[in-house]
Amino acid sequence: MNVILFGGTGMIGRGVLRECLRDDSVTAVLSVSRTPLCVSHPKLRERIQDGEGTDSTEQSRTMWAWVKGETENDLLQLPFQAYMFRPGLVQPVRGMPSKTLLYRAGYLVTAPLFPLLRRLAPNLVTTTEALGRAMIAVARPDAGVRTRILRPQDINRLGRSPSDQR
Repeated sequence: MNVILFGGTGMIGRGVLRECLRDDSVTAVLSVSRTPLCVSHPKLRERIQDGEGTDSTEQSRTMWAWVKGETENDLLQLPFQAYMFRPGLVQPVRGMPSKTLLYRAGYLVTAPLFPLLRRLAPNLVTTTEALGRAMIAVARPDAGVRTRILRPQDINRLGRSPSDQR
């Protein structure tokens, strides 16, 4: 399977990239981003694009949730199978920190609470690793995905490692 990855430089994108590079069913990854990944792998090719079409002044009146909702609705209308991921709280694992300093500090402080959160609210929390594996899983024809909008519980089910499924 070939993968085109947009946003591979962020915390979640790096988690997805890591899982794509580790998964034997993924034969090639094309990363499209504004900045280099600084990762070398035989499966990986990069395409650096400048940020055309974005509002670098950050003065836009468009809220992220409104834009994401509109994008999801548009994708669901396309003639191919598209999946919407709504991961909830994402725990960075395997060296996938957020690029945002405030988020990194928050994750550092709350890291000891994640095991408790995962136990008390498993349907609200996922990891960068599970998210990456779930994104690969939905691309497989035998994924058995029942919904096109995937929430944390769906992501965790699809993103279980082979050792978790025993």
